[in-house]
Amino acid sequence: MGNEILPPDDGDNNIDAVDLRKALEERYLAYALSTIMHRALPDVRDGLKPVHRRIIHGMSEIGVRPGSAYKKCARIVGDVMGKFHPHGDASIYDALVRLSQDFAQRYPMVDGQGNFGNIDGDSAAAMRYTEARMTAVAALMLEGIGEDAVDFRPTYNEEDDEPAVLPGAFPNLLANGSTGIAVGMATSIAPHNAHELCEAAIYLIKHPDATVEDIMTLPGADGPKANMIQGPDFPTGGIIVEDFDSMVETYKTGRGGFRVRARWDREDLGRGGYQIVVTEIPYGVQKSRLIEKIAELLIARRLPLLEDIQDESAEDIRIVLTPKSRTVDPALLMESLFKLTDLEQRFSMNMNVLSQGKVPKVMGLVDVLKEWLGHRREVLQRRSRHRLAAIDRRLEILGGLLVAYLNLDEVIRIIREEDEPKQVMMERFSITDVQAEAILNMRLRALRKLEEIEIRKEFDALTAEKAEIEALLASETQQWQTVAWEIGEVKKTFAKATELGKRRSTFDHAPETDIEAIQQAMIEKEPVTVVVSEKGWVRALKGHVDTSGVSFKEGDSLRLAFPAQTTDKLLVVTTGGRVFTLGADKLPGGRGHGEPLRIMVDMEADQDVVAAFVHEAGRKQLIASTAGNGFIVEEDQMVANTRKGKQVMNVTSPQEVKLLTPVTGDHIAVIGENRKLIVFPMNQVAEMARGKGVRLQRYKDGGLSDAKCFALEAGLTWEDSAGRTHTRNAEELMEWRGDRAMAGRIAPKGFPRNGKFKG
Repeated sequence: MGNEILPPDDGDNNIDAVDLRKALEERYLAYALSTIMHRALPDVRDGLKPVHRRIIHGMSEIGVRPGSAYKKCARIVGDVMGKFHPHGDASIYDALVRLSQDFAQRYPMVDGQGNFGNIDGDSAAAMRYTEARMTAVAALMLEGIGEDAVDFRPTYNEEDDEPAVLPGAFPNLLANGSTGIAVGMATSIAPHNAHELCEAAIYLIKHPDATVEDIMTLPGADGPKANMIQGPDFPTGGIIVEDFDSMVETYKTGRGGFRVRARWDREDLGRGGYQIVVTEIPYGVQKSRLIEKIAELLIARRLPLLEDIQDESAEDIRIVLTPKSRTVDPALLMESLFKLTDLEQRFSMNMNVLSQGKVPKVMGLVDVLKEWLGHRREVLQRRSRHRLAAIDRRLEILGGLLVAYLNLDEVIRIIREEDEPKQVMMERFSITDVQAEAILNMRLRALRKLEEIEIRKEFDALTAEKAEIEALLASETQQWQTVAWEIGEVKKTFAKATELGKRRSTFDHAPETDIEAIQQAMIEKEPVTVVVSEKGWVRALKGHVDTSGVSFKEGDSLRLAFPAQTTDKLLVVTTGGRVFTLGADKLPGGRGHGEPLRIMVDMEADQDVVAAFVHEAGRKQLIASTAGNGFIVEEDQMVANTRKGKQVMNVTSPQEVKLLTPVTGDHIAVIGENRKLIVFPMNQVAEMARGKGVRLQRYKDGGLSDAKCFALEAGLTWEDSAGRTHTRNAEELMEWRGDRAMAGRIAPKGFPRNGKFKG
């Protein structure tokens, strides 16, 4: 910035010129780092964000452990806010509430008493009404925190200390999962089964080079690997329908997802009737919102197979779905619901975590487990060193007491007679200041012989324990064995045989259901009459009605109309040889004049509609151009799934597609604008998916007028302008029969003047 735009400083040099861009970059970067480090991403070692860590530590500080009495949440929140977390009380209470919800946390860390919300999305009662204490899971997370297991750092106001990370004896990151949005990055980790995680961690200790494939097991497999990681285990259960190979890839890269479906059963009501009962819904879905959405679709007639939905839930989930009729296939009904509603959800996996509490990165399953194991080993080492220091201090005191017992009379004399007994004893018996202080603080009753025996026992026991700890600290193998034993104890606590530990989410393959059938099931079947005008306006009249009285815009008129069902697909063929597909249920209603076809599909302005009809699977059509070229095409090959449609016949201007006619029989009759007719076997015409086609009839002037497929045995029929039907049998057609690409002969007497088979 130039000096000329700076305000005069009047001799005061307090004003600094700051580059706005640089200042914004610095401040935004500081904000981004703060969000990433202190709010959104969990630490890979204990799986906690700072607010959760502070809540658990705060509860520990005021003594609300698993066996203690409950304390008001307002007291807990106030303590956490005042000492550790200087943010809004609402954010702390929301985090506390979530830690207690068994439908949000696979292994809750807070044992709540009172209204802590529900799966319908209702919020918890105010913090002044609710009470809480820690669960056994939270106690495990804190195990050893008073034994120098982790580093402490000053709190925001430097009046207290708080742990930088918890000891984390429980594999919390993967067991409870985590979600969060930071600046430029997010995290989303699914909950897992603690028993399986412990099993996999113990396997990794024994096999450090193990891969994701080694620690995963096919869901439902038996044998020694049956309890290894099968996949996520959501608090709300559900059925995971993700492919096993896809799950392996997700766990390798740390990115991917899992499709989770609601669990449902068919309940017989007698006489062939039934209802569907949903007992588990996907993780993170609010039950009330789910039912609302299904009800909205029901009212909008998007679920024609479903009659009604009722919520009969009490403590457990029970959503009752009533089918439209007893003939409805329950699997098809559920597939349509899975497609349209949150009864099926995809849980995105993005294992973005803080490695070593500092570096945000996306980690795979093996790396996450290894970092947790590394943390557990470090905690073991720190606790062992802490215990060793405590033993050394105690042994020093016990050594001094034993010296006193050996020289009891001398000690008593020194205390009674000397002015500085401590210094005299230190010099006389070569003991330390600590030992001398312990002797001086000894009570008279401790001078019994029995007390000496107890001290010798304690001295020997502590000496032996010291030797064990020193051996442990000297041996990496022994350390890993101890970590594995500790994890084994956690595995026993949360074994699959326990109520909390048993697997809730199961695995299955999504049934192979016809996509076409599902789409049909989502549309209510109703009769309609499709009307296409000369200028290309389309609409659908309700019911199969007479179109003679239908009105059009000025200068427009009826081109074609045909009956259909709302579940039908319509094929529209243009003069440029392109075919578009429309759903009959998507057409505008018959109240107005409809909509231009060009708005509904990407149809070129210079092209026009040649034909429109209901698609019939397996049927074939003869397509022909004005130049007399044509070929047979399967209707299934003509269906297009995009607005752009599908190019079927290649034509170059001024040629155009002239007609489409269904393929029946064994012969084709073609008539030109020159009124010459040729009849030839159908097998002379090629069948293809796209192309220019073969020559059907040769012309000197003009082009093709009409074509018809028929069975020679039944004869060729046409209708004159008066509506009379004329038929020529095989013998009568002898002079017009030939091969394709011939010119043909003038049409027989009585053939309509317009050159069409239908007058």
